[in-house]
Order: sequence, then C-alpha cells, then structure tokens
Amino acid sequence: MIVNLLKALIESQDLLGLVYAIIIRDPSGLVRIRIPAGRQAGLGQDDRGCITKDMEPKKFLFISLEGLIGDIAWQLTKEGHQVKYCIEHGSEKDVADGFVPKCDDWKAEVDWADVIVLDDVLGQGVKAQKLRQIGKAVIGGTPYTDRLEDDRAFGQEELKSNGVSIIPYKDFTSFDDAIAYVRENPNRYVIKPSGQAQTNKSLLFVGSEDDGRDVIAVLEDYQKAWSKKIPQFQLQRTIQGVELAVGGFFNGKEFAMPININFEHKKLFPGNIGPSTGEMGTSLFWSGPNRIFNQTLKRMEGKLAQEGFVGYIDINCIANNYGIYPLEWTARFGWPTIFIQQEGIITPMGELFFDLANGTLQKFKVKSGFTIGVQIVVPPFPFKDKETFEVQSKDNVVFFDKNTKNPTEGIHIEDVKLVNGEWVVTGTSGVVMVVCGQGQTMRQAQTQAYNRIKHINIPHMYYRTDIGDRWYEDSDRLHTWGYLREI
Repeated sequence: MIVNLLKALIESQDLLGLVYAIIIRDPSGLVRIRIPAGRQAGLGQDDRGCITKDMEPKKFLFISLEGLIGDIAWQLTKEGHQVKYCIEHGSEKDVADGFVPKCDDWKAEVDWADVIVLDDVLGQGVKAQKLRQIGKAVIGGTPYTDRLEDDRAFGQEELKSNGVSIIPYKDFTSFDDAIAYVRENPNRYVIKPSGQAQTNKSLLFVGSEDDGRDVIAVLEDYQKAWSKKIPQFQLQRTIQGVELAVGGFFNGKEFAMPININFEHKKLFPGNIGPSTGEMGTSLFWSGPNRIFNQTLKRMEGKLAQEGFVGYIDINCIANNYGIYPLEWTARFGWPTIFIQQEGIITPMGELFFDLANGTLQKFKVKSGFTIGVQIVVPPFPFKDKETFEVQSKDNVVFFDKNTKNPTEGIHIEDVKLVNGEWVVTGTSGVVMVVCGQGQTMRQAQTQAYNRIKHINIPHMYYRTDIGDRWYEDSDRLHTWGYLREI
C-alpha cells in the first residue's frame, strides 16, 4: 500500500505531495502512510481529504428499535447515498428528523434496499437472519449472537468452550438466593442484570468491599424496587486490571482488518465516580491483530463464520499480568463507539458498509493515532424521569459559536432533530451528541475534542472532562504485559 501511494504521487508529478507524505507508526507499532489533505492529487478525495475509490450511490435501509444509528445514516446521506431510516419505538420516532429521510414501515422498503442495517440485539438477530435467507445484503446479528449479549451466562460459556479464560460467575433468578450466596462466599462481586434490564446501565453495580456487604445491601434494595424488572441477573467476581474492549467488523467469514481497541468511561463524573451510565465517552485506536484479539475474538471466528454473522462485535475485558478475562459481549455496534470509530475511518462509511454487508470487506483505511469521543448529555441522564426531561431538556436548542469555522466538525448526532435549521434536543434519553477529537497522540485528540466543546452551548448540558486520561497509566501496563504487540 505505501509503495503504491508513493508511486501514485510520483506519477501525478506532485513533488510537494511526495515531500509532505509522512510515514508514521501507530500505537500498536503498525507502519502507515499519511498524506495531508490537499496534497493527494490524482488519488481521489472525499470532503475530509481522504483517499477514496469511486462508488455508485447505493440504497441503505436502517432499522432501529430506539433510534440509535441516526448519525451513521446521516453520514451516508452526506456521501450521496439514498437512505431510509425506520425507528420502531414511538417515543423515539422523531430522533434524527430533518437529518435523515424516514419511513414508518421498513418491511415495505426491503425490496428497495441494496443494504439493510439493524442496529441492536433483543430479537433483531431474528429479523436479520430472515432477511439474509431471502437474499438480502444485511448488517446485523443472528439469534445466536443476540444471545451472546442478552444471556450473560450463555455468552460466558461460549467463550469458555472456545478456549477463552473466563471470570467465575453465577446466575440467579432469586434475590434471596443471591444474598445467601454472597454471605456464604464473601468476596467482591459485580451485579449484572441480564436480558432487557441490562439496557438500564445504572443498575450495574461494582462492589468494593472484600466481604461483599455492599453487594448484599444493593441486592436488598433491588429486591424491594426492581424484582419484577430484573427477573435474571449475574454475580461475577471482581478482578483488578485494565478494563478495555476489543472489537472488529466481521464479514460473514472472517474479521476485516484492522481491529479496534477502546477504553470506555462509564461513570458519570470525572475521576470515574458516581453512577454507571453505560457511556460518558471513549478513547480508542486501530491495530493489527494483537494478543488481546488473538486470545479472545479470534478464537470465536469459526463460530461466527458458522453463524454467518455480519456486523461489528466486541468483547469487554479485564487484562492483567495473569491474563485477559472477558466481562461481556456487545454483539452489535457500540453506542457511541461506532460514531467515534467513524471519525478515525478513512474509507467512506457507505463503501465500508456495502462491502461488509456483501462479504467482501477484508481491509479498510483508518487514521493513525488516537480518537476520543465525549458524550454531551442533559438532565435527567443517566436516569429516567419523563417530567424532568420535558421541563428542563426536551426541545432545547443546541447553540454553536457562529464565529467558528465549521462548528459542527467532529460532532456526531444522537438524540437531536433538525427544525428550521436548528439542532433541537429530542427523544427520551438526554444523550444529545458525541464530540470527537483525533490526533497522533492522546493529548492531541483530547485537546481537539475539548476545544470543539467550547463552541457548543446547550441549556443544562454536562460532560466528563477527563476522557482519555486513563490511557497514560493503562498504556504503560498493557505495554509491560505485552498485550499491544502485533502477532
């Protein structure tokens, strides 16, 4: 690739482009070439100055339960593709209005679509499988991959049966039984709801007391308030180490390269304190196959191929000097991880999605270095309180600094809509957008993201100010243990 690009610059007689071409090494040690925007004569460019290949516009149908994938649909419309977006839950139907063309009945659009994208588990894998059976090109799960995420015990046992080390756990359908178990086996545990209840990330609790008394107290509270909504849950032993996720795009036969290493920041407040939110921001980078990938996802490649899975899948893990231990599956796009990943992907997203759905994606182009994304949220996030949301947040306008050139650059939409040219908060979650930054170092990525946030004003908005900080210590440990080396 590097030789071909340099040859193209020479053949185009772009001597300055040849001078400006920079050969660099990314965090995993992979050598890449970077050619600044504007010096890519004769190679083809998109509006971000990326090297591209020509592609005829395609027709993409997006099917979403809760309106999660609007930003990707919006990106594809900007690339010139035809898009139709169906949101099934009524309370979320106006998410991305004005940004993306909508449809109410996705079944009526199946014949129209070249590619169909489903963005969730919770039964969406059944739909995806049926659509594949009638010959459609589909990005989405299968009943098996849905179960990997929805049924925590099943996901752990599948990893174990494929040679992946797992953390001791026990499943429960009774709070009394769980409380008795902790009293008989005192230790630190994590409480993890299964099924639909796990979508409420604030219910996940990480115990910190060696005798488990804090876990017992929370189980007793959940028994009083949540017993009907949490019919099944898991207690998993807590272990110390670096929490990270490894993920990749799977084309139905194998993983496309590169893979992604990302670090979620799940607590509400800086310093990783407060309630669990699911996500307040993520830092990430792209890599060739490394020890983390080879000891986890790679061992599931045969099973995923047998299932015909097509889409993005990752495993959240704890790594320490003893090994790598999976915590849970995400058998779908991560939110907002896919938006942050998009910021670092050079290959146009329409091309990537089309090739992925048709089983031809083997490699794609990415930026070297690091990308971070910071979630911008409003009340009552991370909690559900309809009255608070409607009084303080719903229909608030997002204000951008008009003196800033390209004020929406690096910003990816979540629960917003476009009304008379204004971005307006909508939906029910209080998650408005993710603001991204990219750079050759983590510090550069952080600086760019937080400088962009300075030019945004939403009433009552809040966000974490330390996304990416954990890399400075985590990277030393991961390098010391040898997990980031390519194999």
